[in-house]
Amino acid sequence: MDDLRQKYLEAIAGAGSEAALEEIRVAAVGKKGEVALQMRELGKMTPEERQVMGPKLNALKDEINSALAAKKEALGDAALDERLKTEWLDVTLPARPRPAGTIHPVSQVTEEVTTIFADMGFSVAEGPQIETDWHNFDALNIPPHHPARQEFDTFYMHRAEGDNRPPHVLRTHTSPVQIRAMLAQGAPIRVIAPGRVYRSDYDQTHTPMFHQIEGLAIDRDISMANLKWVLEEFCRAFFEVDEVELRFRASHFPFTEPSAEVDLRCSWEDGRLKVGEGDDWMEILGSGMVHPKVLEASGVDPTEWQGFAFGIGIDRLAMLKYGIPDLRAFFDSDLRWLRHYGFSALDMPTMRGGLSR
Repeated sequence: MDDLRQKYLEAIAGAGSEAALEEIRVAAVGKKGEVALQMRELGKMTPEERQVMGPKLNALKDEINSALAAKKEALGDAALDERLKTEWLDVTLPARPRPAGTIHPVSQVTEEVTTIFADMGFSVAEGPQIETDWHNFDALNIPPHHPARQEFDTFYMHRAEGDNRPPHVLRTHTSPVQIRAMLAQGAPIRVIAPGRVYRSDYDQTHTPMFHQIEGLAIDRDISMANLKWVLEEFCRAFFEVDEVELRFRASHFPFTEPSAEVDLRCSWEDGRLKVGEGDDWMEILGSGMVHPKVLEASGVDPTEWQGFAFGIGIDRLAMLKYGIPDLRAFFDSDLRWLRHYGFSALDMPTMRGGLSR
């Protein structure tokens, strides 16, 4: 053991880098190191021999580990000293100007979308982010067995034992705002409902919290033709192009009948999206005519009134228009990302002056 002690203490003292130090550690006290192999021999010794050799081996292992830790700290200090010799700061230089604050892309796109629909006569409606189960599902004709009502898709609020209040959820869409708006105002009505929504999902294009904007128009003679015109005008203004082409595909949503997924004609060249041209189609939103049961739940007579509704993901619109590749970066609070994709606080979108300047 004296030979082992001298061998490894000298090797540790002469180590010139942390990599070399790690090799010495593995050779000495690693699972297959010399000290470990000596400890395995204890099982072959008599009890009297183990009482003598066991403490000596443990003491040797502790001494080597202490020497390794001390040498590692010394190497770190030496590396820091070398780094400090090459890095310096002239404190007499003028201070750097503080970067101007920027507007988050979600906030910017929300303002752009709101501006476009305001120009078409839509007002903004708001509602709570913690909603009752009735407003979020039942009033929207979503049955109890629907997958969206399961806990793997929806965040339910905790209920204390004996609490008889109706279940509450983090709203999964801003459609409950439409219900509240119709209950408060009746018909006719023309509103949009932007805001945060929550679903149990997380990947490159989904996050547990994201942003939606939904539109609702109720009157006596509204049809799918009106819906198509509104969406075409919106896409033309938002993407700032002269021509757009939309494709409506039959779909199913519990709160609309008929329902349609809306695709936008586009092309991708060198990773850039071009709207209104090309042979590709990209799904951008869901829409349809408001289901009569939804009107009834909102206190609107479906024999007199009808209308359309649609929902758009604000975060997805921001990704498409401004070339942002990953949705998760929206919520990482990285100032470098925000300085790159952020907008000037003075560049407020207007239909006359332009949306993105």
